[in-house]
Amino acid sequence: MALSIFATSPVFAASAGGVLGEKVTLVFDGALPNVPGKSIKVQTVEYEPGVSSIPHTHAASAFIYATVLEGAVRSKINDNPEQVYHAGENFTELPGDHHRVSANASDTEPARLLAVLIVDTDEQNLVINDEE
Repeated sequence: MALSIFATSPVFAASAGGVLGEKVTLVFDGALPNVPGKSIKVQTVEYEPGVSSIPHTHAASAFIYATVLEGAVRSKINDNPEQVYHAGENFTELPGDHHRVSANASDTEPARLLAVLIVDTDEQNLVINDEE
């Protein structure tokens, strides 16, 4: 079985404040050969200074592991306290988790993270933004 490695056009999302949101780039997408019906999708998420994502959930099947590659990211999942993760630190999201805050913790420096998603292979909608 061959796994596909490719870069796609970046995806931009508008934040609730009308400021251009994060840049998401799919860097890997491949079926898990030992777990029928499941795939791994890897994305980079880049935040310009002061930028945040719209509150969201992910595909119902999604388990997510994220590690901060550069800068610092503020995150609040479900009703847990908001936390700041710095380069080299990581967090997870379980299926059904509500990502209430995902933002660059700095107003002057960029931030970047790597998100690894384990999802149903046929899943197309990886992010479901909250209604405004």
